[in-house]
Amino acid sequence: MKKQNDYILPDHKAAAQRTKEAVEPEYGLFSLNSECEALGEGKKYFIRTYGCQANVRDGETIAGMMEVMNFTPCTDPKEADVLIFNTCAVRRAAEEHVLGEIGMLKGLKKENPDRIFCVCGCMAQEEAVVQEILKYYPQVDLIFGTHNLYRLPDLLKKVMQTKKRSVEVFSEQGRVIEDLPVRRNQSIKGYIDIMYGCNKFCTYCIVPYTRGKERSRRVGDILREVQQLRDDGGKEAMLLGQNVNAFGKDLGMEDGFTKLLIKVAETGIERIRFYSASPRDYSETTIQAMLDYPSIMPSLHLPVQSGSNSVLRRMARGYTIEEYKEVYDRLKQRIPNITFTTDLIVGFPGETEEEFQETLDLVDYCRFDNAYSFMYSPRSGTPAAIMENQIPENIKKERLLRLNEHINHWARVNNEKYMDTVVEVLCEGTSKKDDTVYSGYSRENKLVNFRSDYNPTGKIVKVHITGVKSFSLDGIALPQETD
Repeated sequence: MKKQNDYILPDHKAAAQRTKEAVEPEYGLFSLNSECEALGEGKKYFIRTYGCQANVRDGETIAGMMEVMNFTPCTDPKEADVLIFNTCAVRRAAEEHVLGEIGMLKGLKKENPDRIFCVCGCMAQEEAVVQEILKYYPQVDLIFGTHNLYRLPDLLKKVMQTKKRSVEVFSEQGRVIEDLPVRRNQSIKGYIDIMYGCNKFCTYCIVPYTRGKERSRRVGDILREVQQLRDDGGKEAMLLGQNVNAFGKDLGMEDGFTKLLIKVAETGIERIRFYSASPRDYSETTIQAMLDYPSIMPSLHLPVQSGSNSVLRRMARGYTIEEYKEVYDRLKQRIPNITFTTDLIVGFPGETEEEFQETLDLVDYCRFDNAYSFMYSPRSGTPAAIMENQIPENIKKERLLRLNEHINHWARVNNEKYMDTVVEVLCEGTSKKDDTVYSGYSRENKLVNFRSDYNPTGKIVKVHITGVKSFSLDGIALPQETD
């Protein structure tokens, strides 16, 4: 880390060097300073989370810390005494979205100078972004990063007491803090971090700089969290990591992820999913565990990014399309009902029309159930940002449209096979679009909207599929089964 104007700012070079070094994680426990316990009495907080599941999980931890300080949540930023923006840095568009919203809400600071604006998450780990916020967004009082999330109570106390701006963004990457309070967004499903960071250093990706090196949580700590989720009525655990297949390698474990999966299944939790897996590390033992334990859901997010070997080499992905297809085919053969989603980038530096066509060919080969598709976005400090032959925006947009046509086509084709079948759905409540319709996900991770004569929320119910869309299914719940 480095200091400037008494602020502790991120240092990308130091972070990258530490990420490449093999450093065993240090474990610690969260403790709340007694001076922070009543900090939020009579006050409300608002949190906006952007980005991936890891950010959502961080948001739940932030909410947990706010509530042990006796803050009350609210959904309207105008009512909040503390506004927290939990950010994503994967694409510049995400950063612009955050900064745009902070700018739009600056009037709230003028209305109440004691109102506190906080920016945290991956954006806060970028020195250039921190400098931009310090220069152009005076309404922001507190900036903290991904590595010192656990210090929020002390940082907030300091700002509230001194009325001075504070920035604390650590570049240290070895700490894993346990016993953090969590306020889950829903009770029946829970995001559970099994590891943090990434060691892959793909040339386009900023995650190793913002999240740090791979650090695995201890198995016992993970299992206790899964058991607590189950004991509280939760039915599904989503195990999170930038590359879950690498779990335990930093601790000297062999085949650590498969061993963890089996132990999680043995807790009795009804459903297990994981996100995301790397094509480089997917093992036969993990496939066998998915077959042996019905609680491990037959759905997989397997990012590929491009269908071109030459683009994959420039991305430093570490596998070929032939190797990706081999993993894909093996999973399809062993688990016939498995569904696949993936990530795809168009317009990576130097991408030719022929290389893009290879991506379309891969989509047509794999027939993904869905895909997160993006135009390449340069990230400052990554090798790809300074590569030659950057692709013009108009070409990237045109390719993205063509790619999405293929993705949408196969999503619809895949869903059509569910017509007039019965699927098991974990109901999460009523649909966001229609409160007379219930909604949830099948074992294959298909979004199902359905009608029911009883309230199935929190239950796993059988649903007869009566309609098909590209990215969801419609149906009617079967009558409740009686013992």
